[in-house]
Order: sequence, then structure tokens, then C-alpha cells
Amino acid sequence: MTLQISQRGKQYLKTAETLLRAARTMTDRVVATQLKALADDYERRAEKASRDDAARALARVAANVERAWGA
Repeated sequence: MTLQISQRGKQYLKTAETLLRAARTMTDRVVATQLKALADDYERRAEKASRDDAARALARVAANVERAWGA
């Protein structure tokens, strides 16, 4: 199953890309490494946000089906 990236996930990825661009321009390797680590964290957040958003959407659909069928 392929996971669609939610809007919230896209925003996290956009931030990660910005951090990576900044890291590439850094002359200070310590700062660049920290920015890369932060970008990795934002990529993980994007995945988690998309999973969470998909689960919420699925729960809403299930609740609507239950109401429609009177369960």
C-alpha cells in the first residue's frame, strides 16, 4: 500500500528541504550537521503526520459507515 503525503506532511517536507539547502551552504560543518539532523527529523515528522492524518480520515469514514448502517 502506498501512503499519500498529507498537506501537513508536505509542509514538514518543505521545511526539511529548506534546512538541507541551508546545510549545503554552511561552511561550519558542525552547524551543517545539526541542520541535516533537523531535516531528517522533519522528514520523520512528515511520515508520521501523513500516517496519522490517513488514520484519522479512515476513522471518519468508518464512523460515517456505521451511522449510515445504524450499527
